[in-house]
Amino acid sequence: METENRFIAINSGKDIILALQHLIAMFGATVLVPMLTGLNPSVALFSAGIGTLLFHLVTGGTVPVFLGSSFAFIAVINIVKEANGGDLAYAQGGILVAGLLYVLASFAVKKIKYETIKKILPSYVVGPMIMVIGLTLVPTAYGMAQGNLILASVTLLTALGINLFGKGMLKQMSIITAVTVGYIVSLLMNQVDTTIITSAALLEMPAFTLPKFSVNAILTIAPVVLAVFMEHVGDITTNGQVVGKDFIKKPGLHRTLLGDGLATAFAALIGGPANTTYGENTGVLAITKNYSPQLLRLAAVFAVVLAFVGKLGGTLRSIPTPVMGGISIILFSMIALIGLKTIKKAYEDKEVKVELKTVVTAAAILIIGLAPTYLPTEIASLFSVKITEAISLSGLSLAAIAGIILNTLFGFATRK
Repeated sequence: METENRFIAINSGKDIILALQHLIAMFGATVLVPMLTGLNPSVALFSAGIGTLLFHLVTGGTVPVFLGSSFAFIAVINIVKEANGGDLAYAQGGILVAGLLYVLASFAVKKIKYETIKKILPSYVVGPMIMVIGLTLVPTAYGMAQGNLILASVTLLTALGINLFGKGMLKQMSIITAVTVGYIVSLLMNQVDTTIITSAALLEMPAFTLPKFSVNAILTIAPVVLAVFMEHVGDITTNGQVVGKDFIKKPGLHRTLLGDGLATAFAALIGGPANTTYGENTGVLAITKNYSPQLLRLAAVFAVVLAFVGKLGGTLRSIPTPVMGGISIILFSMIALIGLKTIKKAYEDKEVKVELKTVVTAAAILIIGLAPTYLPTEIASLFSVKITEAISLSGLSLAAIAGIILNTLFGFATRK
């Protein structure tokens, strides 16, 4: 169809529903970051929508991702905020520089051959990285569900039931259907704060602000790029595994980094948090099996509109946390399963063999990556590297770096 070649198109009412699924999946996390830092939620939605469209422009509209607020920047934003008497404009300046560093990184990565990237990131490195992403997020989803396990269970079981027994369009709409069922049950149980909807204005202008700059703020925030770089690689690789395409090759890691960097820089210019690729949307792709990038662009347009329509935003904010927790459990579990399938397929295709270097490398990634989430604080602290007083590498970022280093060292050791 001709509309398939357009940047943004609505082929049917089904497209609207599928796009709304992606918006609902990312909404909670995207507005949570500004709520935890003091930034404006409406600006965050606006910058996420525009940032996603920028990303798709840079990558040729081929990668089905949605960019939302990055959790990696929460701590440093709050540190800069406190150091400057509550003025968040200096945090914006630091985020802007971080986005520009991403852009510079994209230029450097462009000079690296694809074959070299594949050697650095073989399946036994990528697979465990994907598993870490999913398994790290599952406890967060469970924590959201604990507020009301009945609502979470109703939502989760509805989504599972549709995916197991549903067909056609119903199966593709399993997420939005499950959330709707959970919301209706929430209303019946009087668990919805309707004042969020009634108190919201019909139309409102997001509170855009300009950045300010200080050396201390930049030095505090900019090093976070070291951590989110590896998260980006993991998310883009995961997305490609779900879709069945190699986005590291085409459009290229340099283009996805450039899109992410420009989106983050734009967000900082208007008062939004740093942007990043979202595991929630990858989970939606895995469940619905609909990989059209147009749906993500349509979701981005909805996010921009939502930034100006208070009532719609209020309705989404009124969805009880346990409902979102229930649906997030299945989304994040799907990501972990994708990582396992990546490793399994690599061995079946004889891409890699069961040998010391593959087992040790994969184990190291899983242990280091999952330590902050599943091990006691005293032990988890051993799997952390401090960069500055405010920033340390741990979790996926450190695990990915460790995996790459181990893979490289094993490569040198076995080279004849």
